[in-house]
Amino acid sequence: MANLSQYGHLVHIQTIEELKLYELIPNVVWVFDIDKHGWWWGNPAAIDFWGLDSLQSLIDKDLSGDTQGARDRTLQTFELAVREGLTVDPWTTYPNGKPKTLLMMHRAVLLGPGKHRGIIAYINEQVNMGEQPENLLLMEAMRYTRVPATTFTLNGDPVVENPAATDAYNYIHNQPVSKDICPFVARFTDPAEGRACLERVKAGEEGRWDFIMQTLDGPRRHSLDIRRTRHPLNGDFLFLVVEYDFTELHEALEEVETARAKLHDIAMKDALTGVHSLHYMQEAATTELTHAAVHQQALSVMFIDLDGFKFINDNFSHSAGDEVLCEVARRLQAVIPEKDLLARIGGDEYVLLSHASTHEEATALAQRILDRVQEPVPVEGEQVRVTASIGIARFPDDGDDLESLLKAADAAMYRVKKGGKNGYERSA
Repeated sequence: MANLSQYGHLVHIQTIEELKLYELIPNVVWVFDIDKHGWWWGNPAAIDFWGLDSLQSLIDKDLSGDTQGARDRTLQTFELAVREGLTVDPWTTYPNGKPKTLLMMHRAVLLGPGKHRGIIAYINEQVNMGEQPENLLLMEAMRYTRVPATTFTLNGDPVVENPAATDAYNYIHNQPVSKDICPFVARFTDPAEGRACLERVKAGEEGRWDFIMQTLDGPRRHSLDIRRTRHPLNGDFLFLVVEYDFTELHEALEEVETARAKLHDIAMKDALTGVHSLHYMQEAATTELTHAAVHQQALSVMFIDLDGFKFINDNFSHSAGDEVLCEVARRLQAVIPEKDLLARIGGDEYVLLSHASTHEEATALAQRILDRVQEPVPVEGEQVRVTASIGIARFPDDGDDLESLLKAADAAMYRVKKGGKNGYERSA
């Protein structure tokens, strides 16, 4: 049993004697008990409608074959009537086994001493839709689906739309619209796209296309499934538009792509200095070395390790050490040719992939780096100095891939360290 506290405002009908006046009404009226899923009462017109001979026959009518969907919809109607006071919507019933679609009104009430949830149903009018169950099912499916569905004439005027479409686009009727814009085109954020889409439909095209539609909730990305059809009564050509909103999916994919790009940038750049990362160097070197091999060109790889950086870390703040690393990176970038690749591979170590093709060009570049790096760096009010030890390897003499070239350059750099630092040496 439901929590009755939320239904305290509803009329409580305690006995069927309170419904005597409804017996005088010629229209069909019945009362349905939600909690037991069966009729509680019906007037003579209701008994005739169902082809029965007594009120008791109506009350005893077997509804055990009703689907869960039918039960859920009855409960949904009750809850809607609780909120809105009165509902008006089409229902398909099956008196004597034949389908009839009725436009019905419902009010929510409480029934009997147990205060069961109930609805008073009034048949407002019978809708002539034929007796084909498939047609009735299709109409109800269109009405209750959550995606907007609208049938248009080939001039772009709506013939029928479901509530979801009404909710999305009803605001258009209250806005001034240019005379050359039909209701179909008015739904598009870009009218030119709407006109082009309409022309394609007029030309006989069918398909599914994505557009930005101007809904009550603002611009939304919709996938429009458009199919040609015919008017069931007069045979005129129409087209059915069913709209699927994929805005959230599109935004989620954009977020993923943005995150992927950020991760790529993080992987490709050193977060502190802004120069390339070792990962980027590894990817770029493959291309550079392959190109050099094909064109029989020489390249140089330099392993650059700072001298005296530990003193700065030990005697100044951590941020001072970071500033020195950033300044060294700036100086290296200022010295090397634009087409050369510089990467920080960790700590105070940098790698340079240079297009210097001769020993003379490589050593001249190394000397310029040494001269520039050893210039004083202002740190926390003082002038500090670092120098560099540089090992140089040559492609293809010292290796045909980055790993072997780095190993050769690293060995040369350690010989510089042992020999007094602040210098360069070529691979043996």
